[in-house]
Amino acid sequence: MLNAARCLACSLLLLAPAAGQELRGHGGPVRAVAVSADGRTAMTGSFDQSAILWNMAAGTADAVLRFHQGAVNAVAAIAGLGFATGAEDGRIALWRGNAAEPAQVIEGHKGPVSALAISADGSRLASASWDETVRVASLAGNGEAKVLEGHKGPVNGVAFMPDGNVVSSGYDATLRIWPADAGPARIITLPAPLNGVVVAPDGEIAVAAADGRLRLFGPDGEARGEIVIGETPLIALAISADGTAIAAGGLRGQVALIDRRARSIRATLVGPGLPVWSLAFLPDGRQLLSGGADRLVRRWNAVTGEHVGTVVPRAGEDLLAAFNGERGAQVFRACAACHTLTAADGNRAGPTLHGIFGRRIASAPGYAYSDAFRTMDIVWTKETVAKLFEIGPAAYTPGTKMPEQTIGSAQDRQALVDWLEKVTR
Repeated sequence: MLNAARCLACSLLLLAPAAGQELRGHGGPVRAVAVSADGRTAMTGSFDQSAILWNMAAGTADAVLRFHQGAVNAVAAIAGLGFATGAEDGRIALWRGNAAEPAQVIEGHKGPVSALAISADGSRLASASWDETVRVASLAGNGEAKVLEGHKGPVNGVAFMPDGNVVSSGYDATLRIWPADAGPARIITLPAPLNGVVVAPDGEIAVAAADGRLRLFGPDGEARGEIVIGETPLIALAISADGTAIAAGGLRGQVALIDRRARSIRATLVGPGLPVWSLAFLPDGRQLLSGGADRLVRRWNAVTGEHVGTVVPRAGEDLLAAFNGERGAQVFRACAACHTLTAADGNRAGPTLHGIFGRRIASAPGYAYSDAFRTMDIVWTKETVAKLFEIGPAAYTPGTKMPEQTIGSAQDRQALVDWLEKVTR
């Protein structure tokens, strides 16, 4: 699996935009982005199961890292080490420099890792997970973690307070402040499910909600106000190092740059209208990186809100437009976020479907399959693919990370496999 990272070294020449323009290289939505304290490097994580280490001055990829078996949902910069990545497989990997293998792997979560945070002194790592827990591990120790339990649903955000306390936000619509030593968490219940959470140097908490509101709280959990960003869920959140600016991104692609002290939106970033999944300020707070559903990392002037570079933001090409009117292509649209059709487009969250018919399960080159898949005895044919969608992935391929999806109509299943046979050769 790790050999795949080395095999991809030759492809790095293709991931080299001019400095100041987009960073291109991921085969799926960019779910996470973090920048080193000196601003020289950044790391991104994607739905395509990879992390990419970027040279920010040159705008080039120094390494493509394939270790996780699932989408890389979270990235955090660690001073003196490098970066940490958290993924759908429940594991956290610590990366030193551009090494192809992680320096350390932290396990323990029983569900996808959704967010990571590093304490101000760099000694502790907090991770949030869909297993309803937050885990706090010492980076100097053996990875043993303090487990914080209480959320009643996926935990989507985590951050450290200046005093060492931990704050978390969850789908159960609660914001929780956990004491650094011991004792029960302070629980604040809000009107909508919560996504990301960030903390300013003065201890003020900002949390992104599914109702399009950014809510602000004091270090003691007392409400201080809210800012209406839009009517659709906020799914990405970042704060500048000095705490003066917050960036909040939404499901429809809107990104608001917020003056935290004035409680006002000072600029709105105009992108392609696709979901923005990740945001990160550069150390000086004057530039912002955004990653989204179009697989790009964009650079923005965080003061004016203007796009950096000559590339104009635009929506991605609709590769299925050429098949308008074909029922099989219409059915495939539900699969297009995870699977490509050609060898050139490569793998995303799922393996490419190029050459699928006649291929054994778990044999697409360069894809990190789960152990459960590697033990199965299935050859993909029109009949087996149709069966997969008749009874569902969970029943047909137990242990899969593929979203549960069935196609109830036999005619639609036939249309899909007939069309795939035509376009994946």
